[in-house]
Amino acid sequence: MSKSLSDMQDYLLETLDTALTGSEISFGDLTLYAHAEQIVKILIFLRDDSQCRFETLIDICGVDNPGRQKRFDVVYHLLSMRENIRVRIKVKVEEGMAVPSVVDVYPAANWNEREAFDMYGILFSGHPDLRRILTDYGFEGHPLRKDFPLSGHVQCRYDEEQRRVVYEPVSLTQEFRNFDNLSPWEGAKYVAEQDADGEGG
Repeated sequence: MSKSLSDMQDYLLETLDTALTGSEISFGDLTLYAHAEQIVKILIFLRDDSQCRFETLIDICGVDNPGRQKRFDVVYHLLSMRENIRVRIKVKVEEGMAVPSVVDVYPAANWNEREAFDMYGILFSGHPDLRRILTDYGFEGHPLRKDFPLSGHVQCRYDEEQRRVVYEPVSLTQEFRNFDNLSPWEGAKYVAEQDADGEGG
């Protein structure tokens, strides 16, 4: 018979003990908080334990919290089809510090970890091929960080004279930029320019 979320929570808190830092059930989901260095041990247990059988890795993603000392969360989503339960595991990691790769536990983690590296700059120690997966190899920065500029750092275009793609620093002409810091629900109050006869144009 399938466990309820609260039964699974109690069981995992008891068996994983010090590997976890806490847990909660909210909005119908079970979330476990764990030490980053324990993530491989935790996922092996969740996959292999006869009362868990979380054999499907759904996703690995990152979360950026730039005001926090441990800036990033790495979030793992698992599914137990046997128990019909999903679990989320969150670990915190400082910028520049590495989380152990879980590719040996779930081979599907390969591209997920590469995406988290590409988008956030989160490092995964022991990953077999940690390189960019969504952006170009020469791309500068990590687009899903909250401090990444909306316009990016470089732009690319095809140059007819050179007959190749060229990369250039982003340059935005100030006169064509319109900074509107008002709430979109309030709307901006633009003043119509006056033409030579004094009428709005």
